[in-house]
Amino acid sequence: MIVLGIDTSNYTTSAALYDSVAGVLYQKRRLLKVKSGELGLRQADAVFQHTIALPEIIDELYSETKLKPDVIAVSVKPDETENSYMPCFMTGKCVADSMGKVFSVPVKYFSHQAGHIAAALYSAGRLEMLEKEFLAFHVSGGTTQAVKCSPDSEKIIKIEQLSSSLDLKAGQVIDRVGKLLGVPFPAGAALDKVSRESSREYKIKPFMRDGCCSLSGLENKCEKMYKDGESKADIAKYCIDFVSAALREMTLALLEKNPSLPVVYSGGVMSNSLIKEKFTREFNAVFAENGFSSDNAAGIAVLGER
Repeated sequence: MIVLGIDTSNYTTSAALYDSVAGVLYQKRRLLKVKSGELGLRQADAVFQHTIALPEIIDELYSETKLKPDVIAVSVKPDETENSYMPCFMTGKCVADSMGKVFSVPVKYFSHQAGHIAAALYSAGRLEMLEKEFLAFHVSGGTTQAVKCSPDSEKIIKIEQLSSSLDLKAGQVIDRVGKLLGVPFPAGAALDKVSRESSREYKIKPFMRDGCCSLSGLENKCEKMYKDGESKADIAKYCIDFVSAALREMTLALLEKNPSLPVVYSGGVMSNSLIKEKFTREFNAVFAENGFSSDNAAGIAVLGER
C-alpha cells in the first residue's frame, strides 16, 4: 500500500510517501520562518506560509518518486482532547481532501499528536506496540502531555490524556531560555549542544500536583542565573536538567499506576541527548530516531497505512 501523509503543524510543513510493501518512506519538510528574536508565529502567518510551502513540498517529494497513493492521511488537529483545533492544520486538510478527489482515494484524518507517537514507533522499529496498551509522552513547544494509548479500529491509536504541564510547555520554556542565551529559534538543538559544555550536576525537585508538573519557575531561575553572570553552558544545563526532572517525576507517577506498560517518548523536546540517555537507562523507554522527533508527516503516513 502507498500512503501520502501530510502534516501542517505550527512550525513545519511536511509530507511523506510510505510504501509499506517495499518498507520505504520518502519525506520532505520545511521549517516555517520565524523572525529573529521572536518566539513563534501568529496562526494567520503560519497558514499563509503553509499555503505557499505545501505544494512545493509535495512537488519535491514527487521529484524523487512517482508513487500513486492508495490512501491519503493528514493531521487535522493538535491532539485528541475535546475541541482541539488550530487553523494551520486546515491547510493540510484542504490539500488532502482535494488530492483525494483527484486520485479517487480515501482520506483519513488523524491528530498531530498521534502522528508524533506513530513516528517514534516506526523509527524505533516498534510498530508492533500499536497492537497493545502503552504509555506515551508528547513533549514539544505546544504541549507537554502524558497519555495512555490503546488499539482502536478507526483511529488506530486511542489516546487518553493522563497528565500534563500545569503552565508552560517544555518546548516553550526551552525556547524562552534559548532566546535569553541568544540561540536561534527553535532552541532545542542549540541548547542541547551548549548544555554539553557544562560539567554541573543539578539536584532539582520540581513542583508536582496529581502527576502534573509546573515549569513556570524555570524561566525565572534561568533569568536570575543570567543576571548573576553564570555561564551559558551552566544555564542551558540547568534548563535541561529541570525539564528532565519534571518529566521523570511524571513518568514515575504514571508507572506507579501502570507498572507493566512500556513508555514511548515523542515530540521535538525528546530528541535532547541528555534526556534520551537518562530515560533509556532508567525506564528502558522507546525514543524516536534522529529526524523523527521533530514535526513530520511520517507518522501520519504510517497511521494511514494501518
